[in-house]
Amino acid sequence: MSLTRERETLRSEISAFCKKLVLSQRAVTLCETEATPKQEEFLHRVLAEEMESRERSRRSRLMSRAGFPVYKTLDGYDRHGVKLPLSLQWSDLTEGTFIQGRRNLVLYGPVGTGKTHLAIATRLRACELGMTVKFYTVAELVMRLAEAKRAGTLERLMTEIQRTQLLILDEWGYIPVDKEGSQLLFRVIADSYESRSLVITTNLEFSKWGSVFTDDQMAAAMIDRLAHYGHLLVFEGESYRMKHALMKER
Repeated sequence: MSLTRERETLRSEISAFCKKLVLSQRAVTLCETEATPKQEEFLHRVLAEEMESRERSRRSRLMSRAGFPVYKTLDGYDRHGVKLPLSLQWSDLTEGTFIQGRRNLVLYGPVGTGKTHLAIATRLRACELGMTVKFYTVAELVMRLAEAKRAGTLERLMTEIQRTQLLILDEWGYIPVDKEGSQLLFRVIADSYESRSLVITTNLEFSKWGSVFTDDQMAAAMIDRLAHYGHLLVFEGESYRMKHALMKER
């Protein structure tokens, strides 16, 4: 590559950095009229490092706001007990493509088989890719929604949820939800339809959702919205926690 072509490429990248950093193009003009090649290279490095620093800070904020209960990754995760549908690949989870497609995942299986671990690990990856994520247990979310409604701040909380690209709802169906809670939760599901990805972990088969959410018709409407753009991942095998429980040691 000729020296002229190299400097044109450098200036093009400097210009792109300025746009992303919300700076004027004055730096590019000065490069063209006054800067030496070494000065251009130095400016390019300064702007590149500033971009990298801001991106690291952004990812850190995304991690903090995601609300993960613990830090878990896919490193060493045992995939053998997880059955994926033919319409879904592991790469969809590790690369976040299902989130870009606004598809839902229902992680179904017995307690302790790795559902929450997979939910946290793949959404951790989403944060690393610069996506916005929120994590709640269903009990926690219902409580926050009810408190916000009583305090007159429900719309603020709903707006906060709506800004996320991925919403994780853990322990779906573990405890019954009253009528008001079911209605509030249904609103979250309905508002998320075709707008963001949902990940739900549950040990409850679809036919029993009505008994938990007090209304068979409302439960059916939730299932319909989740299933339309969704995938069912089935978890099998022995509970990891029971398998490695200290109480079993002699």
